[in-house]
Amino acid sequence: MTDLRDPWRTLSERTPARIALGRAGASLPTGEVLRFSLAHAQARDAVHAPLALEELKKGVEEVFGPALVVESQAVDRSLYLRRPDLGRQLAEPGRQMLRSARTDGADLAIVIGDGLSARAVNEHAVSLLSALKPRLDALQLNLATPVIALGARVALGDEIGALLGARAVAMLIGERPGLSSPDSLGVYFTYAPQTGRTDAERNCISNIRREGLAYDPAAFKLAWIVREALRRELSGVDLKDDSDKLLEAGNAPPVLLPER
Repeated sequence: MTDLRDPWRTLSERTPARIALGRAGASLPTGEVLRFSLAHAQARDAVHAPLALEELKKGVEEVFGPALVVESQAVDRSLYLRRPDLGRQLAEPGRQMLRSARTDGADLAIVIGDGLSARAVNEHAVSLLSALKPRLDALQLNLATPVIALGARVALGDEIGALLGARAVAMLIGERPGLSSPDSLGVYFTYAPQTGRTDAERNCISNIRREGLAYDPAAFKLAWIVREALRRELSGVDLKDDSDKLLEAGNAPPVLLPER
């Protein structure tokens, strides 16, 4: 019997990416038009979804101990979307709080920001932190008080890290939603954080989600970057992520390896 299935279906069933859409005349099939509308609505909803602050704070504190909550100068979501610059600057109460929490000698500050997808943070941040904690413990790092930042853009992490006196900062943040990934979590790492750092001075680990980069490999990558950045005293384009090569060659330190 002849198989009348779309020959592209096997590929399209293996990825959420918009491939092998087909056509109906000069347009897309009705089903694909509806799926596009749904994906667009999900991405839009992710941008406006609220952060589950109490649940997130509880989860963070179970892993890393008491956490602080600060806000950017983007006081509401509308202003956050219209004025990205305000999302990169702390509101004054947060600055005062972090100055009081400053502890000299911290190797790493961990910041969790809502970003453009609070859904990503709600769903993935605590799981990633749980996978990261034993690796940081193995590196024997001194950690600053963890911080949850509302109305956050990536660069906000640099100001937070500087105020806490940390040698480096890792900002976990919800990434801009895509049509196939409204829940993607990113990590942005900066050595010697300070206001005014550029994207070229940060390392990025992207697409952390169940359908993307899993928690354990992401935690391994971040732990490797933290270790190498502190050892070499640099980050960004000067620090190439060679962690995958170590895994392939079987030379990765056991304490950093993803769990089997």
